Amino acid sequence: MVIWSIARMDLFHDKSASESDGDTTDSEESVYSGLEEEPDTSDDEEVKNDDKSDSENGDNSESDDDESDKENVIDNDTEDKDVNQEDTNTVNVAAKNKYNDKNNTRTTSQTVEDEYYHDSSDEEDIRNTVGNIPMEWYRDYPHIGYDVEGRKLIKPKKGDELDEFLQRMDNPDYWRTVTNKMTGQNVLLTKEDVSLIEGLMLQRTPGGAKETYEPWIDFFTHETMIHPVTNRPADKRSFIPSKWEKLKVGQMVHAIKMGWMKRSTEKKEKEDDEPKYHMLWKDDEENEATRRYRANIPAPKATLPGHVESYNPPPEYLFTKEEEEQWLSQEPEERRMNFIPKKYDSLRLVPAYSSFVKERFERCLDLYLCPRQQQTRMNINPEDLIPKLPKPKDLQPFPTQQAIIYKGHTDIVRCISADPTGQWLASGCDDETVKFWEVLTGRCMKTLKVSGTPRCIAWNPNPAICLCLVAVDQSLLVLNPGLGDKVLISNTDSMIQNKETSEPAGKSPPLNWTVCEDDQYDEGYRFILSHPKEITHVSWHGKGDYFASVMPKGDSKAVLIHQLSKQRSQNPFSKPKGLVQCVYFHPIRPFLFVATQRYIRVYNLLKQELTKKLMTSCRWVSSMSIHSGGDNLVIGSYDCKLTWFDLDLSTKPYQTLRHHKKAIRQVSFHKRYPLFASASDDGTVIVCHGMVYNDLLQNPLIVPVKVLHGHKITKDLGVIDCEFHPTQPWVFSSGADGTIRLFT
Repeated sequence: MVIWSIARMDLFHDKSASESDGDTTDSEESVYSGLEEEPDTSDDEEVKNDDKSDSENGDNSESDDDESDKENVIDNDTEDKDVNQEDTNTVNVAAKNKYNDKNNTRTTSQTVEDEYYHDSSDEEDIRNTVGNIPMEWYRDYPHIGYDVEGRKLIKPKKGDELDEFLQRMDNPDYWRTVTNKMTGQNVLLTKEDVSLIEGLMLQRTPGGAKETYEPWIDFFTHETMIHPVTNRPADKRSFIPSKWEKLKVGQMVHAIKMGWMKRSTEKKEKEDDEPKYHMLWKDDEENEATRRYRANIPAPKATLPGHVESYNPPPEYLFTKEEEEQWLSQEPEERRMNFIPKKYDSLRLVPAYSSFVKERFERCLDLYLCPRQQQTRMNINPEDLIPKLPKPKDLQPFPTQQAIIYKGHTDIVRCISADPTGQWLASGCDDETVKFWEVLTGRCMKTLKVSGTPRCIAWNPNPAICLCLVAVDQSLLVLNPGLGDKVLISNTDSMIQNKETSEPAGKSPPLNWTVCEDDQYDEGYRFILSHPKEITHVSWHGKGDYFASVMPKGDSKAVLIHQLSKQRSQNPFSKPKGLVQCVYFHPIRPFLFVATQRYIRVYNLLKQELTKKLMTSCRWVSSMSIHSGGDNLVIGSYDCKLTWFDLDLSTKPYQTLRHHKKAIRQVSFHKRYPLFASASDDGTVIVCHGMVYNDLLQNPLIVPVKVLHGHKITKDLGVIDCEFHPTQPWVFSSGADGTIRLFT
């Protein structure tokens, strides 16, 4: 016990001395580490109890020998070193014997392990020296970092998901295998690591100690001790000013006196006073190495002055009075040049340029705001970008010149329609008249006075029926013009009179048919269908028995279908589908096309369901026309777009044409020739060649062939309506100037 107390006292003495001197021997470190670390935590309490009893006995012996120890430390320093060495050897032997006795009593079969077997240095264990950085930065590289010598650490090969699955099924230690992010290798956790992780998950102490809070050993107490922990005298350098600091301060004072060194406050004041300039183009300041690696984008050069900038320009460059007044009245952005050229006899008479500072400033702005992007110039022939289209001469026949002008209306001609034989033409005007013309001679054959503005007119497409529909405000008039063959006229009247009306029981008709008699019958009126709202569009079915009327403000009654043979009407829609613009029947199939402001809906009349919904990509649809085959249609809009739809291809536009500069009022397909035309407020009618092939793999051919002029723009309106001749490649057009023109 006496040996143990003396060894412990000398241990702390040597430890404090080593801390002050900075040099410790290997024997002292091994003694300290051997006493502090124990391999098993279960016997800690026994060791503590032994240490406690030994320390009490050692303290008693230490108090008796204080005076002698103090003298030995002061006088006999060399003897202390020998005694300390002998004491440390004695402590090593005693501790080793004590540790071996405990292990032998615990189990006789267990072998003694080296206490440094499990120790490992962190510096030696870390192969990857990249530091504490996100390892995701090396995700796209074949290596995962660098070792101490700067060599790349190649990532280990990883298997695919199948290898991962087989590893999970076959390897019994898969559940405790983790990947080291620093090296990319798989590490197998030991039982101690697994128990430590389980303890952390259960919020236990990581060390697994039974006592969470061990008693604190207060080596440096608050009580005043007679003897210090270490009796080493203080160094001389601890109370004498440093010589090296004196030299350093002297050098700094000399540098300040000579002006080599300036205070930080003076530097800040100087930096604040000096204006800061930033170079826009740093080509001149950069060295050759930087220029090589950076893409050189030179500043755009200013245009060189020409003859106009001369102080004595030629006379053809000088402005006249009219040109000078026009230059002064224009906006600065619209002027061809920024100054008025003047002539002086000599250079000394030229005054200072007044806009010099402004132009230099704008030049600086151009350099500052110009896009600094280097674009690769592609050598492409512009002719290769234009699609190869056939020549218009190869696409004849199509209308090219104006042939006849039909005069007689005094206001805007809203609508026109040609009969199926091509002999007669009907027109409606804002002067509340409906006129019937002979096509070849241009003579007005008949004029009917109506009680309103005709919005739409449509001739029956069946050649065996001589009837014409006229939409006037809220009334739909069924007229028999009485032109042509008298047998055809009488057969039409007898067909209308012989048909008996039949209404379904229990349902009230949406509107009533009024039969005209007496004077109205003699003028040509046959029926009057009164609608609740204003009618804007009417259209016939291909067989001539059904016709439809459109009331955009009619809500659920916006579209009504009428049957001429039974003289009845029906409402196909129970709910409004939007603001309906126009309605057309499919020329072959039982389909109905309904055009609203932005969509075209195709309904199957037999199945009574919606078949397709076309996205027009237009803001406001104005007109629509269906190809004679029924699979293609053209749409005109008020935002100057003409859209071609291929119903077999897609519900989106096949091609969009922007030939017109103003709103498109009407579009029309020819029934026999591959032609379609569009009428616009810019006063032109554009005729295009639209060939639809029977081969479904070949796309339609669309080629503009002719722009027809002739109508005058009146009240910001140009051409209102256009329609092709039924049999000839001719086109009729009506305009706001009160004329109807035939182009052949």
